[in-house]
Amino acid sequence: MPYRCYLCWAGCLTRAKTIISSILMPFKKLHRNIQEMLQFRGITAPTPFQKKSIPVIKSGSHVYCVAPKDSGKTTTLILTTLQELKFRAIENVPRAVALVENSGKAQELYNLFQEYSKGSDLRIYLATEEIHLDIQKSEIAMGIDLLIATPTALNKLLLSNGINTAELRLMSIDDAEFLSQKSDYSAIMSLTRSIVKCQYVLYLEKMQPMLKRFESHFMEFAKTVATGTTVEK
Repeated sequence: MPYRCYLCWAGCLTRAKTIISSILMPFKKLHRNIQEMLQFRGITAPTPFQKKSIPVIKSGSHVYCVAPKDSGKTTTLILTTLQELKFRAIENVPRAVALVENSGKAQELYNLFQEYSKGSDLRIYLATEEIHLDIQKSEIAMGIDLLIATPTALNKLLLSNGINTAELRLMSIDDAEFLSQKSDYSAIMSLTRSIVKCQYVLYLEKMQPMLKRFESHFMEFAKTVATGTTVEK
């Protein structure tokens, strides 16, 4: 191969490697066990939304993650939560919370977390309003790392001293549009006042003015990561 052609080929190869590395970077900087889990599930590259959002979430900022359906929002929630938890059990109090609209969605998210955390010793707990509060309190006292619940269920646990939030580092809310409903809006405002310090990440399809108001409360200095979305008037 002529030397000039070799240099051209080498330059193209270097640029290709740089592009590939850039595409995979959000996954490459995740915990090694998470990368192995993604490989096992056949997930080799992030979606455009994940490429933009994962580094911002990992920075520790409060974030509004706004993207259309099937952009990978729920998977992003799971990956960044597992990253925060370091893919292992530590002590006895929860370090992360994932909130959803109702018990059905809570069960779905719980099942997904169980799949993605296989091989770890993470203690994932599902709190629903169908389970007696005293039972939930006694089970949580045995030690959990991640709590999946509705705002109302979590609020009841907080009001009854059923959960310790001293080590809580991350609260993620999936399909967060439901917080615009009066009861859920009141519940999230109440429970966030009970938490001293925590990162909040909201995932939604369309930004709504009512949810932007959270910036005056628990989402202070929040960043917005948006792909293909509009702000609702």
